[in-house]
Amino acid sequence: MVVETIEEGIVTMIELFKKTEIDFVGKRFVFFVISGLAVLVGVVAMIQIARGPSGGANLGVDFTGGTSLSLKFNKPVRMEEARHILATGGLADAELQAVVAEQKLLVRIKKEGGGKMDTRVSNLFFKALPENPFVVESSTEIGPKIGQKLQKDAGLAIILSTLGIILYIAFRFEFRFGVAAMAATFHDVLVILGIFYLLDKEITLLFITALLTIAGYSLSDTVVVFDRIRENLRTKKRELLPTVINRSINEVLARTFNTSFTTLLAVGTLFFFGGEVIHDFAFVMVLGVLVGTYSSWFIASPLLIVLKDVMPSRNEAPVFKKA
Repeated sequence: MVVETIEEGIVTMIELFKKTEIDFVGKRFVFFVISGLAVLVGVVAMIQIARGPSGGANLGVDFTGGTSLSLKFNKPVRMEEARHILATGGLADAELQAVVAEQKLLVRIKKEGGGKMDTRVSNLFFKALPENPFVVESSTEIGPKIGQKLQKDAGLAIILSTLGIILYIAFRFEFRFGVAAMAATFHDVLVILGIFYLLDKEITLLFITALLTIAGYSLSDTVVVFDRIRENLRTKKRELLPTVINRSINEVLARTFNTSFTTLLAVGTLFFFGGEVIHDFAFVMVLGVLVGTYSSWFIASPLLIVLKDVMPSRNEAPVFKKA
């Protein structure tokens, strides 16, 4: 019964988008300006992150160096009490996060402690809360040099993955398709980076993992649209390029919407019910699905019109000369 209901819902969505005639490229310059401003925020965020802790970005211990602990108590611990305990021990700058449902306390200290910081933190809580025993579920210590190397490696991973995308798209389609896909991918990464920076969210290796995942998702969504554009360019050679692009996006609108919607349901479930540990990861995924779908429709495809003169098609047709 549930399966039938889901199938009926999907069919309804397909019918809803079956004969749309939305003008996706008509207001492309408006969307370019909006996206340009969002990307500018992302560029500022990237520069600030590259500056390290002095840039004002909320970098995790993965990049700054320091200690991260997860403590599980028998009874809940009030945040005010935990902050006071750490402050009296000379760790007033420690970041705390409570997982109330599991009676856990996450402690992050972004500096070297001149010894085992996890032992120092554990001793503080043992002395201050003898009636509330706890266990250290996990402990990670990263030196500042390792943190700097991880920061460089993360940036290199994003650059190399993006270059891989442009080469793949250029090989499968044409070089300008690869440029448009790369621009859309950079757009998605920088927009999400800017949002995290404005919200003062912590930038960790898990965040970078989510960014790379979103880059792959956005690419797959863009490929679906590009594939239909290429097909229509071969069969609709007498049509102008904006008309071909609009027709192509509208023809695959139901497919891309359903894919994004079902993916959003999955990552949305992780966001609301996945727990504190993967909360930020799920948040990036939610943003990525939304931004990635937007860029496939309003950024990547319309960019082909901008690139038509500087990067003509291998199969030169009137559509590229007139558009």
